[in-house]
Amino acid sequence: MNTVNALINLGDLTKPATVLIERVSDAVGGIAKPGQIVRVAKAEAKAEVVRAEARMQITEMEERGLQRMVREEGKHQENIENITAKAIPHLSDDAKPEEVEDDWLTHFFDRSRLVSDEEMQSLWSNILAGQANRPGTFSKKTLDLVATFDKSDTELFTKLCSFVWKIGTITPLVFDLKDEIVNRAEINFDSLTHLVDIGLITFAGISGFAREGLPKLFTIFYYGRPVNIEFENDKIELDIGKVLLTRSGRELVAICGSRPNEDHYEHILSEWAKKGYALSCPVNSKPRHPAI
Repeated sequence: MNTVNALINLGDLTKPATVLIERVSDAVGGIAKPGQIVRVAKAEAKAEVVRAEARMQITEMEERGLQRMVREEGKHQENIENITAKAIPHLSDDAKPEEVEDDWLTHFFDRSRLVSDEEMQSLWSNILAGQANRPGTFSKKTLDLVATFDKSDTELFTKLCSFVWKIGTITPLVFDLKDEIVNRAEINFDSLTHLVDIGLITFAGISGFAREGLPKLFTIFYYGRPVNIEFENDKIELDIGKVLLTRSGRELVAICGSRPNEDHYEHILSEWAKKGYALSCPVNSKPRHPAI
């Protein structure tokens, strides 16, 4: 059974969900309007066969080509509808799908319509819902990058994001590639280089990065868990390791499905304590999901 159709027939869609379906339909061409799922591509392909037969006797090869087009476009249509359906449960009550641009939606489905794997469809549906919840969250460049990913890319990025802290901006803290905790997450020189190649991170193999110009008392967060850092001298510099996220990487953190790593949390606090930072953590603070 088509998932979108089943949802629509329930008659209990929220207003943001209804508006999203209408917006998708308007942008992509009559795809998923409430009450009627229109198989536009398949219908048009079938009509083309009728028109071709009316003009002249088409060859057997032409007919096979048209049949292939019908099957392919039907599959693309199914992918579009499934992604839309999977996005609906992730819409917030104050989502603003009416503010998502037609060009963005067209670009989104041009990149995602070929995706039939359920896990990858879930990634695309989270992007669609995220854009509807906060228009402008995901750039077209990020859509282009995600279109090149396979499941191993997303799994690797999710592992890295278990190391993500909010230090003003979202930053994965990786200090030493020889650390056991880093190795257990399969984070190494090769995997980080690959994440650089696909456009998700910047990697400083030797020197590392630091945050400067911070206040003397500064609060950072690990999956919503606050950690207060107090610097002892006037030269305020916080070591943040060897990895920075690109803009696309930062956009994708919230939907990658990462989980906090308690061993990593304790390890980072230990490393900073060795550097002389004065640390304090509120009692009974617990991590939340997602990281931001």
